[in-house]
Amino acid sequence: MLFISGQSLTLEQVAQVAMHNEPVALEPHAREKVARAAQAVQTLLARGEVAYGITTGFGAFKDRIISPEQVETLQRNILISHAVGVGNLFDRATTRAIMLIRANTLAHGHSGIRPTTLQLLLNLLNVGIHPCIPQKGSLGASGDLAPLAHMALVLIGEGMAEYQGEIVSAETALARAGLQPVVLAAKEGLALTNGTAVMAAIGTLAVLRAEKLAELADTAGCLSLEALNGTPAAFDARIHALRPHPRQVECAAHLRELLAGSDFTRQHDPANVQDAYTLRCIPQVHGAARDAIAYARWVMQIELNAVTDNPLIFVDTASGQIDVLSGGNFHGEPIAIALDYMAIALTELGNISERRIMRLTDECSNAHTLPAFLTPNGGLNSGFMITQYTAAALATENKVLSHPASVDTIPTSANVEDHVSMGLTAGLKVCQILENLSQILAIELFAAAQGIDFRKQVLPPTASLGAGTAPVYQSIRKIVPFIAEDTLMSIHLQAMIRWVGSCEL
Repeated sequence: MLFISGQSLTLEQVAQVAMHNEPVALEPHAREKVARAAQAVQTLLARGEVAYGITTGFGAFKDRIISPEQVETLQRNILISHAVGVGNLFDRATTRAIMLIRANTLAHGHSGIRPTTLQLLLNLLNVGIHPCIPQKGSLGASGDLAPLAHMALVLIGEGMAEYQGEIVSAETALARAGLQPVVLAAKEGLALTNGTAVMAAIGTLAVLRAEKLAELADTAGCLSLEALNGTPAAFDARIHALRPHPRQVECAAHLRELLAGSDFTRQHDPANVQDAYTLRCIPQVHGAARDAIAYARWVMQIELNAVTDNPLIFVDTASGQIDVLSGGNFHGEPIAIALDYMAIALTELGNISERRIMRLTDECSNAHTLPAFLTPNGGLNSGFMITQYTAAALATENKVLSHPASVDTIPTSANVEDHVSMGLTAGLKVCQILENLSQILAIELFAAAQGIDFRKQVLPPTASLGAGTAPVYQSIRKIVPFIAEDTLMSIHLQAMIRWVGSCEL
């Protein structure tokens, strides 16, 4: 059981709930804070005070006063009017991450939602009722309004949800799970829809996947280096100590571990003292990419435990003073910039991998260490020729996708919301880049293993791969064979892609 309080949620805990259905509960102390803020909202209503989103309309309607008898209608209206997202639905894991992150934000006790409403959101998560949330429609300022409205609709028995593998109406899903919809009180509709939970969910899961692919890129690079008879001299710790970017140093150390004891690397050769950049500069390129991923992790860790709706309610327990402050914590710029930065870095990991694939398949580039297109009978057979085309196409698509979304903005709500982050767009792009990168690395590993088999033909039978690359090569050979003649390559490539996407590697 994961207990949330708005204070200590981690990326790994989000993944556990999102992917492994770990149950979630509200910490007792957090429940007290949530109740206190909800009571403060009721106090404001009783006093007849004007407070944005509580007794006023939203956005450009901020100056329209709402009567007390219309407060519940106002909160329902924000959901049914804002739930206008389009496109494909988020997958189950992302949807669960969205729900958890939204709940954790509300658990801070500054949003004015009642404990019973928050508990219903957690109940949905725990019984496996997953709102159908379209991917597109958020500008990333005022938060992720449209997608979060779709999430919140299910709480009031509206919209659609996935339950036990079936898409049904929210009303049906709640009834089957033995849950009752809620009638939203003042501030609750706004609290549920105003914030960065969607882009934070995408960012969190993207960071975790990016970290794994960065490690895999190191492994693929080392296996390619062995296939190409490259030298590990450029990974010497003394070189990197003189340019001590932390992730570059870490990457070089990782490469040395992977290649430890390898007989497939080139010893000192006065006629061939250094390799091409795609091999020699792996620590510099991969290390820089790791920096961007580390920055995104830092941003997401803060965002997971941030209060991102508006307005925020502050209650002084000693004096009873209630302050309702309007601010801009819903603005997704920190996430948008971090995701755009990571997108560029991941694109570079794909770029350098694709160039290593080219070197594996081009006999002129690899000085005839390997046969053309990694096939023993070139001409009759095309071998790995077109796998490099596919990698090039994916790398090119990533270059297009890496154009930053965060540099764009478009005014909305009658020019009141006149600068937006496009954070969700940045997140959707980075997800596609991750998918493409995963496939590029699968191709590199497939080709590198083919190259290793050619190297085995000219090395002594006792020659061994590196401590880290040997088990990876052995695993590859359990999935795909050596390609001696042209065969239906797509079957083997898809097997490699599934393997890379699994947890096994």
